[in-house]
Amino acid sequence: METALYIAQIITSIVLVLIVLTQNQSGGLGSAFGGDSSSIYRTRRGIEKTLFNFTIGAAVAFLVLSIASTVIL
Repeated sequence: METALYIAQIITSIVLVLIVLTQNQSGGLGSAFGGDSSSIYRTRRGIEKTLFNFTIGAAVAFLVLSIASTVIL
């Protein structure tokens, strides 16, 4: 049981990293420190919205698997 949780957690973490890397962020690090504020009020549409929702789902799944693997130990 523990091994299955660990494998699921590893697969979920890899999927989460790949999803985050495929998202297109314009502006780079400059916008993170206040360089470009126009991207704050953007609406997500199409594949960008799907990737965003899938990222949230993968993060929640990773969190649940992490808590489950901690509780079982």
